[in-house]
Amino acid sequence: MRKSHPIRRVVLATAATVSGVVLLLSLKPASDPASAQAAGGPAAQQSAAGQESPQGGARAAGSGTVTGNVAQTQYGPVQVRLTVSNGKIMKAEAVQAPKGGLSDQKTALAVPKLNQEAVAAGSAQIDAVSGATYTSGGYKQSLQSALDKAKAGGPAAGSSSGSGAGPGSSSSGSSGATQARTVTGKVAQTQYGPVQVRITVSNGKITKADAVQAPKGGLSDQKTALAVPKLNQEAVAAGSAQIDAVSGATYTSGGYKQSLQSALDQAGG
Repeated sequence: MRKSHPIRRVVLATAATVSGVVLLLSLKPASDPASAQAAGGPAAQQSAAGQESPQGGARAAGSGTVTGNVAQTQYGPVQVRLTVSNGKIMKAEAVQAPKGGLSDQKTALAVPKLNQEAVAAGSAQIDAVSGATYTSGGYKQSLQSALDKAKAGGPAAGSSSGSGAGPGSSSSGSSGATQARTVTGKVAQTQYGPVQVRITVSNGKITKADAVQAPKGGLSDQKTALAVPKLNQEAVAAGSAQIDAVSGATYTSGGYKQSLQSALDQAGG
C-alpha cells in the first residue's frame, strides 16, 4: 500500500495537468470567434451606414422642381415646369398654355406631345408640333429657361412661386439674378404709328422681347397682331436687331428693329 501511494499521486497530478491544458485549448477558440463577431458586427453596421448616406445625399441634391419663365405668344402665355432627378428631366408639364376657341384644341393636341419630347430629349431641342407653331415656340423658350435655372441655381432655386410673375421676377431667384435686366428702347415713329420695344437681357442674351407700343386702328390691328409675335420670337432667337421684316408689315418691322437696336445699345449689346 505504501508503494502504490506515490504512483497514484503522480497519476492524479498528470490527469489534472492534462485536464487544465484541455480546458485552456477549448477556451481560446471559443473566445476568438466571439471577439471576431463582436468586431464584425459594428464594422458591418458602419459600412452599411456609409453606403446609405451618400446615396441619400446624392438623391436629395439632384432632385427638384424648376419652373421656367413665362413665354408670351400670339395666342397666350406658355410656361413649363420640370421635375429633375440627378440632372435628368423626369417629368415636363405646361402650367400655362393658350386657352379659348381653337387654342383649346391645339393645346390639348400639342402640349402632351411636347411634354413627351422634352423628357425624351432631355433638352429644349425638340420639334414643333404641326398646327401649333406658336405654342411650340413658347414651350421651347420656357423649357430652355427652366433648364438654365436648373444648371445655374439648382432645382430648389427655380420654384413656381418665383417664375409665375414673369421673366424679371423669376430670374431673381437664380444665380444669374444680378445679371438680368429689362431695357426699353426708344420710340420709333413709323407711317402707321409709334413702335417701342422692351427686352429682358440675362448674361448678355435676350430672354424676352415684346412691343410696348405698336400701330393700332383699322388694318394696323391685324398687321400688328400678325407681325409683333413673330418679331418678338426672332429677336430672342437672333439675340440682335438683325432680324427679317415680316411680309405685309414692313413699316412696323422697320420701327421694331430700330427700337430694338436702341434697347440693345442701352443694355450694352
